[in-house]
Amino acid sequence: MSSGAEMFARYAYAPNQLGYCGPADAAVLRGGSDEQVRAVARRFTGAWPYLRVMAALTGIADPLDRSLVESYWLGGGVGADLDPGEFTAALLALLGPLAGGYWTHLTPRLAAEAAANHCFHVFGVYPWSRLLRCGSGHPVRVLDSCRITWGTVLERADTEITLRCSGLDWDGRRLSLSAETVRSVPIRVAGYAAVPDVAPGERVAVHWGRLCGRLDDLQVDALEAGTMRQLEVTNRRLAIRG
Repeated sequence: MSSGAEMFARYAYAPNQLGYCGPADAAVLRGGSDEQVRAVARRFTGAWPYLRVMAALTGIADPLDRSLVESYWLGGGVGADLDPGEFTAALLALLGPLAGGYWTHLTPRLAAEAAANHCFHVFGVYPWSRLLRCGSGHPVRVLDSCRITWGTVLERADTEITLRCSGLDWDGRRLSLSAETVRSVPIRVAGYAAVPDVAPGERVAVHWGRLCGRLDDLQVDALEAGTMRQLEVTNRRLAIRG
């Protein structure tokens, strides 16, 4: 099993390399030492506050403990039973000053949607779900890219895999997952591959169009359950404010 720092790096690399999250000089996410990754992880204004809060509320001293990192990226695990109100209060105490006054939705009301994982961050904390009715498909594309997608590898070619997975749909009122379709995903981007020996039949995670890890049955179940729950509570909020 990989270390928590190594897992953090694999899942954080794609949005960081694309310029969406974390410091600009995070090349160490491509293969740096645990200590180098730890130094960079502390500068992620999204994931790091979650890991700090999860560590404090679970009594696990190291925010990059493997159990916390896995629970954050994939759902389930040690963060699943944290009290939503307590978690939200502690998280907002860290996120509020970083987000600034323009993210007016960052209030204790988020406890109704809160979960100690990345999917909540995508749909509940980031503003994109509040922009779905703007008439552009861009918010849906961002949400779909930012959430962790799970899928089954059908074929492998020299530079890419063929993956069977679901996408995110928006019908003007509700978010849902589509029926599974087939898409191509590169194995290596800019010289880096998180899963260089990926093989047909394996189930994998994709973040911002990049492979970031293999998934076992329990991880797929946790990721699917957390995603479906987050879509449900997000749709509930969208219906109220629609």
